[in-house]
Amino acid sequence: WKKLYLAHHWPVTVCKMTGNDCQDPPEYWTIHGLWPDKTEDCNRTWHFNVTEIKDLMSDMRRYWPDVLHSSLNRTQFWKHEWDKHGTCAATLQILNSQKKYFGKALELYQHVDLNNCLLKAGIKPSSSYYQMTAIKEALTRFYGVTPKIQCLPPEEGEKAQTIGQIEFCFTKELELRNCTALKGESDPMQADLKLGTEELSVCNDTLPTYYPSQVQ
Repeated sequence: WKKLYLAHHWPVTVCKMTGNDCQDPPEYWTIHGLWPDKTEDCNRTWHFNVTEIKDLMSDMRRYWPDVLHSSLNRTQFWKHEWDKHGTCAATLQILNSQKKYFGKALELYQHVDLNNCLLKAGIKPSSSYYQMTAIKEALTRFYGVTPKIQCLPPEEGEKAQTIGQIEFCFTKELELRNCTALKGESDPMQADLKLGTEELSVCNDTLPTYYPSQVQ
């Protein structure tokens, strides 16, 4: 694989997507995962062991919660992320243990500080719409790279898409880079966020964009 995606999702949108037992979703962007752009050389026999990340627990619960399931003791979401992505990322020495993989994702999340950046740009959850190009420009100006932004397409009778996920791309040296594919790179696997029947897809630049403040 060539690059890593640090995916943040917006809990309110995630809760809007599917039958779930969301309760009081966090009102800040949380981590969805840290994903190599290809699943190759993944050691699927390397099982998740929550005791390896016990030192990270309070940060994990705060910044990487299982938004769809409000019970704090659930570790299924992290297990899924480790099994599917962490075991592939572990070919990199800086990510080659569960503690390093989850710890580094938390570090990158703090480093990117997406919540703060959006607030500084005056982009906050609201009942009025945003232009997708304005959100993109603000992020690109702030970070100097192009992130990948995913939305829920408009439901029937709606005219606006709903922002749901913002992914930042990193090189293997963990430097920020553009998410657009470079020459010779394949486009990454589509994020497998199929919650219920609805799916996130790359946002449409021309549609008004809803950044919801609470679950409707």
